[in-house]
Amino acid sequence: MSTGPRVYTGLARREHAGWLLGVQPGQAAACVLLALPVVAILSAGDFTGALAAAAGCGPAIALVVVPVRGRPAARWLAHLLLFQVGIALGWSRWQSKASAGHAVDPAQPDLPGTLTRLRFPEGPPMRDLGRICLIHDTAEGRWGATAKLVHSGVGMLSEAQCQQLANRLGNLLATLAHSEVIDRMSLVVRTVPDTGVEYAAWCASHEAPDVPAAVRRAARELDRTVGAVSVRHEVFVTFTGPEDALRRPAAAAGGGVDGRAVVLYRVLDGLEDKLRALGAQRITWLSGGGLAEAIRTGFNPATAASLAARRAGVPWAAAGPGRAPSPTARVYQHDGFATVSYAVLMPEAGTLFGSLGGLLAVRTAGERRSLAIHYETLSPRRARRVVRAGRFRVGVVRDVKRSKGFNGTAADTRSASGARAQENAVAAGHGLVRFAVAAAVSVPAEWAVEDHAARMENDIAGRFQLLRMDLAQDSGFVTAVLPVGIGLPKLRGAGL
Repeated sequence: MSTGPRVYTGLARREHAGWLLGVQPGQAAACVLLALPVVAILSAGDFTGALAAAAGCGPAIALVVVPVRGRPAARWLAHLLLFQVGIALGWSRWQSKASAGHAVDPAQPDLPGTLTRLRFPEGPPMRDLGRICLIHDTAEGRWGATAKLVHSGVGMLSEAQCQQLANRLGNLLATLAHSEVIDRMSLVVRTVPDTGVEYAAWCASHEAPDVPAAVRRAARELDRTVGAVSVRHEVFVTFTGPEDALRRPAAAAGGGVDGRAVVLYRVLDGLEDKLRALGAQRITWLSGGGLAEAIRTGFNPATAASLAARRAGVPWAAAGPGRAPSPTARVYQHDGFATVSYAVLMPEAGTLFGSLGGLLAVRTAGERRSLAIHYETLSPRRARRVVRAGRFRVGVVRDVKRSKGFNGTAADTRSASGARAQENAVAAGHGLVRFAVAAAVSVPAEWAVEDHAARMENDIAGRFQLLRMDLAQDSGFVTAVLPVGIGLPKLRGAGL
């Protein structure tokens, strides 16, 4: 008997659930501090003064507690203030040294914003594959490497094949969970903008002069209907691990960059078979030139064709954009292109494997869409602590509500059953994964980018919610478009 496709549920759960009425301890403390003057005045018998104090403290408490599009209002104000200060002082403007006429070292990266925290040392040769470029995130203390995959996608697969791939993806993540070196995997899929010029040139040079007119008309009709929706994809996967896990085995392997590379290579070697099981037809671990090209074509999609034809890679000094003006609150401009980035929120009702593919459905030739899924696997010990803390928190909230006479909501019941089921699954040997999904749409700067952003939102409406990364479009671009392993913040929490 068929059991139907697997539905992934519980993906919309907040990572940091509030302890008291959905607020964090810091927010609760701020509320108490803001309420103290009102209570003090009221205890003195001054009702008029207490009312006046409440009129001032009430809006302040609302700013701290009430979430607006994913952030408390007070945090929005702080971010807006920093955003305006950055524009006024010129922090967010950027121009490459080469375009400014300064002398540059071709081997030194010249990248803007969030990317300045990355270093790209070359590791030693990996088997017969040559040198691999390592990615060192100096802010989070992480090391990793990126591979470019050739994959046929999942859009034409049957439910059974998708189910099989989902199981294999679970096996890959379970392998990472038991690895003591690598704990994050970032999968980036980008469409390659195609204006049709290359195809038209190829057709012009290969068209037979004596072809019948009817065949010629049929071919052109096919070009208009099928060619207009055809698109190529680039697929990248980045594996990273924390410095804390790498330090000791790297020292035993000789220390330094080479020692860390040797330790990473041991794990990456074992992951290639699992990537092939996921449908990767070819896996190419990127050297410095290859990774610089991936970053360069991320900033400027129009260079993809010329760089592919040259096959010489890109020097690090030319990997970034020539110029990136101060981003607006809702759009990031870079090298003649404009990008709108989103965080993708999972539906409460659950979703199916491969359902994110709708975000990559390009509607206009020349548009580029990007989708990034960032996974972090927790070690079995840490997973047990997280699910135990989650189940305890849900139980405490439920008991407090019952003791105060409140009826439990459907969401409370679902949270309680989900926390118990999650704890049972982890106890049975399953892993726990943190994840984040980001998406972006890029078009030439002279196009109406808001129209393309609206089409992207419409394409996925009813299945996923897109939360625009307002005031952080430059960081959102890095998260959604560039295969450098940036996309998940550190896991925080008192119980961890």
